[in-house]
Amino acid sequence: MVSPTSDIRDTGGARGLGGPGDTLAGSRETFRAWLRDADRVLVAAGAGLSAAAGYDYGDTERFRQLLPALHRLGLRSRYLLGVPLPEDMMWGYWAVHIDDIRHGPGPNALYQHLRAVVGDRDHWVMTSNVDALFVRGGFAADRVFTPQGDYGRLQCTVPCTRGTWDSKPFLDRVLAAYDRESGRVTDPAALPRCPRCGADVFPNVRVGPEFVDDAYLPAGHRLAGWLDGAPEDSMVLVLEIGAGFNTPGVIRRPMENLVRHTPRARLVRVNPDHPEVPADLGDRALSVPFGADRFLSGLTP
Repeated sequence: MVSPTSDIRDTGGARGLGGPGDTLAGSRETFRAWLRDADRVLVAAGAGLSAAAGYDYGDTERFRQLLPALHRLGLRSRYLLGVPLPEDMMWGYWAVHIDDIRHGPGPNALYQHLRAVVGDRDHWVMTSNVDALFVRGGFAADRVFTPQGDYGRLQCTVPCTRGTWDSKPFLDRVLAAYDRESGRVTDPAALPRCPRCGADVFPNVRVGPEFVDDAYLPAGHRLAGWLDGAPEDSMVLVLEIGAGFNTPGVIRRPMENLVRHTPRARLVRVNPDHPEVPADLGDRALSVPFGADRFLSGLTP
């Protein structure tokens, strides 16, 4: 089988599976049948799944509630990479944002439901999300590959070491000194620094060549081994949810590539905005033009 991290561009245009897949009920019916046939399930998810679960980076009202000072400055979403903010305001943003999406209390109901739908089938998860909602929703941590990193860790920006650090203690100090009305961190000593060399730190997520990915690579190798080790006659179902074109080389195209080169694999693409599937996959791909919450809510474990 082809490694899930291989990238290949679409060929032959895009289409959806006709007939039942054109309706919500029909999509669920086809998915249920394919799930029954599957020996292995690979859940592949992008930001759309977390958005459907209530963590929409583009939710302007939630942004206003969490970060009123930045909202008053004219900012409207959590996509702030590259926005020129003072260091204390930027760390105020990161602390509030990560505390909300990564260190929030308890599991998320949509992720728990997805885990129940997968059931006791042999499965893996590959996700571009860095919020740990899969693990918090009941998926085994050693079966989740997060190639883009994890908000739960910080790294040196140099980097002076391949090690990373638990983000929560750093962010708790920022939050303790954070003034919600001004959006600023009032104590400069609370701003995170590398404990090894004193340089700036940053969330351990992929934003450039300095990304420290050592902790995530073993899971990627295990996932590739799991796929390569599947019996030739096994049926692999790839359930791709909410993976659009922000980073198509991470989830969307590798999943197409995997199914394209695995004769007994099938792709179910759940995406309300970009549900198209490559025409060359034929009847082995199902386009589901609905949000994950709507699609999954009608599926019983």
